[in-house]
Amino acid sequence: MIETPYLLFLGDAPDQLAAKVAQGIKDWRPDYAVAQFRMEGCKADMGLPDMTLAEAKAAGCKTMVVGVANRGGVISPAWKKVLVAALEEGFDLASGLHNLLRDEEDLAAVARATGRALHDVRVPEVDYPIANGRKRQGRRMLAVGTDCSVGKMYTALCMEREMRARGMNASFRATGQTGILITGDGVPLDAVVADFMSGAVEYLTPDNDPDHWDLIEGQGSLFHISYSGVTLALIHGGQPDALVVCHEPMRAHMRGLPEYALPSLEQVRDAALAMARVANPGCVVVGYAINTQALPEAEARAYVAEVEARLGLPATDPFRFGAAKLVDALAAL
Repeated sequence: MIETPYLLFLGDAPDQLAAKVAQGIKDWRPDYAVAQFRMEGCKADMGLPDMTLAEAKAAGCKTMVVGVANRGGVISPAWKKVLVAALEEGFDLASGLHNLLRDEEDLAAVARATGRALHDVRVPEVDYPIANGRKRQGRRMLAVGTDCSVGKMYTALCMEREMRARGMNASFRATGQTGILITGDGVPLDAVVADFMSGAVEYLTPDNDPDHWDLIEGQGSLFHISYSGVTLALIHGGQPDALVVCHEPMRAHMRGLPEYALPSLEQVRDAALAMARVANPGCVVVGYAINTQALPEAEARAYVAEVEARLGLPATDPFRFGAAKLVDALAAL
């Protein structure tokens, strides 16, 4: 088990979105997030106290969590000095990057010498089956998006919180590093061998009570050239009964792909629904989750209202304005 509380390492993150792992922990497990450590040039800020390693240790932090999700999931050479110093200060390290802590010999050597633990959460721990596509009991919702990092995890978590407050039978199912660090369980889907990805989602969302909803964390986008494969595995393995389409309206282009424009909500709705109905012909889109964090409140509400009027389904920013509309839509199915 990863010891808490955490010191969140933001490194030299170039913007707030690059530190989405830290942001997710801070927003959903604030009791774990005591302080942050930022290197020179860091453009991200969780609003937590900036502490040195010694100060964070004195404040009770036990694990330094790499809170940055960079393209390719690599451990930057510039971070190494800090990570080594953290081990020497008495911290364990936790990371969800593709580049594993345990594979970095200098880090592994210091961890052995100091008796500290290296936690790599983006490592599959189960021999997942190949998907069989059989219909499972229970119900499932999948968040799909126009792009990466538009709020798919937040949407599912917000819906779970609202459903549980109503006494509904629901579980958030984590499929990425941040969700796993928040909940302590899940499948690091983009680290699963391709042939087994859909089967891993079937494993994550097994037979359940007829009234139980699995709220599946989405990944990537069908329209993102780099990460569309993991999205399709979620759609087919999840066999969703319902889709929520997620969008961040201020993007100039697909994240990391400046030559690719964002698809429209209509394009994502139609493509995701067509793929979902391969595995579950009864799947429907129930609403839209709009990430309005970059908009003033009046503009945010106006944008959400325009989407709702234009597309004829409930729309909201589930983190900012609540997920009630989306949960109402699920309850009506």
